Amino acid sequence: MTPRVSFQELSKDFGAVRAVDRLTLDLFPGEIFVFLGPNGAGKTTTIKMLVGLLEPTRGSVLVEGANLSVSPQVVKRKIGYIPDEPYLYEKLTGMEFLDFVGTLYGIPQEIRVLRRDRLIELFRLKPMTHQLVESYSHGMRQRLVYASVLLRDPPLLVVDEPTVGLDPEGMRLVRQLFRQMADGGATILLSTHVLSLAEAIADRIGILHQGRLLACGSLKELLQGKPGSSGLEECFLRFVSDSS
Repeated sequence: MTPRVSFQELSKDFGAVRAVDRLTLDLFPGEIFVFLGPNGAGKTTTIKMLVGLLEPTRGSVLVEGANLSVSPQVVKRKIGYIPDEPYLYEKLTGMEFLDFVGTLYGIPQEIRVLRRDRLIELFRLKPMTHQLVESYSHGMRQRLVYASVLLRDPPLLVVDEPTVGLDPEGMRLVRQLFRQMADGGATILLSTHVLSLAEAIADRIGILHQGRLLACGSLKELLQGKPGSSGLEECFLRFVSDSS
């Protein structure tokens, strides 16, 4: 299968500190891939290079064969990105914000309205759609962000800390959506500290530590790499401890 995303010897230096160290990794259509790692492992830095917010020091990022450094606009249109602290236009209503995003990305009006209304129902935003975003709770803002990104139906969805701001109901909904999108052929890349989420949803898991990819594979494959581990938490801690 042709990779949707290829990280090729990707590195990022901040002065004398190497945040990401020669990362080589392929992500494929139809899979949910989860980055795990302690604080400072390089997860968010890798994501920011993928979505074009940081320039690599060396190496490259390819999305569906297009090089991000050569064709940034082509690549970015293929990516839906939800950061851990998303920005919203607070002086717009929720409906106005969704229409703005849809228009910005050139989604035809008929398709935009159908998707918008479905997502409003799905994320239970209807009571708030005509209120200014500045009045939204943190959880409602996060639901609106998810709706605005999914409005585009991106082939690659990148989410940094997907549990931030969501209550258990919202998190269950998002998990279901991730699985549905992957089953439909999308690629989902998540970065999280929540091991239980990775254990429940990931097709493959990559463990990062000090900028390096220590291990990559299914949960079963990772556990085989550290025989005797009782679960992902112990396995993860052993990988990190053994590399320090």
